[in-house]
Amino acid sequence: MEPILPGAPWLIAHRSMLGVNKPHKITLNTHDYVIWQNQKGEIFAIDNICPHMQAPLSDGWICQERDTITCPFHALEFDGQGRLYREDKKDTQLITKPLELIISNDCIWTYAGFEPKLPIPDLHQRIVDEYEFIGVSGEKSIKGDFLSNIMVNYDYNHQNGTHKELFKITSCDVTYFEEKGYYAQVKQELIRDNNTLGELLKNPILGILPKTLTNTLEYAFPSTTVLFAKTPIGNIAQIHILYPEVEKRTKTFILMYAQVVNPLMKFLFQNSVLQAAATVIEQDTGAVESLYPKQKPKIRLPNEEIMFYAEKLYRNW
Repeated sequence: MEPILPGAPWLIAHRSMLGVNKPHKITLNTHDYVIWQNQKGEIFAIDNICPHMQAPLSDGWICQERDTITCPFHALEFDGQGRLYREDKKDTQLITKPLELIISNDCIWTYAGFEPKLPIPDLHQRIVDEYEFIGVSGEKSIKGDFLSNIMVNYDYNHQNGTHKELFKITSCDVTYFEEKGYYAQVKQELIRDNNTLGELLKNPILGILPKTLTNTLEYAFPSTTVLFAKTPIGNIAQIHILYPEVEKRTKTFILMYAQVVNPLMKFLFQNSVLQAAATVIEQDTGAVESLYPKQKPKIRLPNEEIMFYAEKLYRNW
């Protein structure tokens, strides 16, 4: 498989997803890496394969005294630069490849060894400056190619079907669309029906959503979709992240940020918002994974130029 969009910045994790001294396997463009965070907050990533007998290092453990990862087969240790550690000393030669990381506002980015074609989007910085991070939700590997997943994020008509039941959507209209190269902005208006008592008890955030939702969405191609929404008790910035694992598998998760003043409301708001985000991911996953092989559409819907704008960026990369 040829790498998908080489030179794009990929957000592969948030610091809160790693824990401390816990190896995690990351797959990006068919390549497996192991990533971990030490007690000082330093983050390392190297090839996941042990160069001795090819064991997965992510099945091993972290030696916190030496900041090394230990192979589960023979207890060989490697530091975060890919050097072998033995007899209380590190070899100077790299024998397994490190993954270069860029840490920005607790987000972990990488170009995976390719020459950068796009900068890390400043959209994330604007959100961190104005909103408080409240958690990660919906982490999932979707059985679907990267382009299909991108197009779902840029497809406004799918909300009328895929998310209709959850949010009681009766109509979804795009009132504004502007694209500037790899960045785009959309304003939409969602009209909602009443939720039942059972639905409100299951997901309390539905009770604070107004009947008419005027949302702004901003895009930083290819990985980032941000939904800005206003509610009576706080404002939301929901960052939907995508990156390609393998040709037919795409990783996704949501970073949730909010502006909430009341501490009690923040506690209730946090759990409910994260729950709703996880449900959205599950619904989008079901939609992508149930698609038949792509054919030329015989029907066109309003506002599909937004979706085809993203497809054009992908194919012209």
